[in-house]
Amino acid sequence: MTTAIKGIRVRRAVAVAVTTGAMLATGALTAAPAQAVTTPTITAKGGFVMNSATGTTLYTKAGDTKRLTASTTKIMTAKVVLSQSNLNLDAKVTIKKAYSDYIVSKGASSARLIVGDKVTVRQLLYGMMLPSGCDAAMALADKYGSGTTVSARVKSFIGKMNTMARTLGMANTHFDSFDGISNGANYSTPKDLTKLARSAMKTSAFRGVVKTKSYTAKTVTKTGSTRTMAAWKNTNTLLGWNGTLGIKTGSGTEAKYCLVFSATKNGESVVGAVLTSSSAANRTTDVQKLINYGYAKIT
Repeated sequence: MTTAIKGIRVRRAVAVAVTTGAMLATGALTAAPAQAVTTPTITAKGGFVMNSATGTTLYTKAGDTKRLTASTTKIMTAKVVLSQSNLNLDAKVTIKKAYSDYIVSKGASSARLIVGDKVTVRQLLYGMMLPSGCDAAMALADKYGSGTTVSARVKSFIGKMNTMARTLGMANTHFDSFDGISNGANYSTPKDLTKLARSAMKTSAFRGVVKTKSYTAKTVTKTGSTRTMAAWKNTNTLLGWNGTLGIKTGSGTEAKYCLVFSATKNGESVVGAVLTSSSAANRTTDVQKLINYGYAKIT
């Protein structure tokens, strides 16, 4: 090999080395950054999403703004019931006329419970959380409150709801009802309801109820016979969509449309809430956007 040819090869090798070094120095060979996840736009006035495992905030829109909660309030009713010491889910509760009178006076949603029937606590939880029965909610509040009258026991139970809210760090929440029919001071925030949902979903009995699409209760009548109730259908139509496991819908003239949700996919879990969506359809779309966004943010 001639000296001239050797010289050319050396110069080429040096040039390659210099070029490679420059590219490394400027980062030209490093991997391209992952594409940013686009933050969704939702119609709801308030929304919040959290990583269920870590409690990390993934999304917020007016997350700390107080709003009416409608029947999402019943999540706290269930939480308080399931937090009772020595709880017996098979304990029987006799349905009182006061419960029927209440839902008639309020025009409230109902589990269609029959006065005089004996219904288990477990069945009442299904009746409250699936068809959003305010009669079932009142029966539970009456059962687990303290006092000598229905009114006193219900008031006592609502006090327990507020104590639980403070325990969970729900600083912007106050309950004045067991079912979300506000008496003027029943409010929470998307962030606070998400905290509540995350806590409630740690209880297997709660998870089992809220993920159920349909439930048929067999109650005991005054005469001791068995009554097969018409099936209770879950008002949460998102169940099963993209890993959705629950939790509770809510709606009202002022509260509009609300939904507290939980979903798990490929080992990643999100929990959140939307409050004051403009319609049931928009509420569904809002939650779908937030669930997808939550998954994308985690991964």
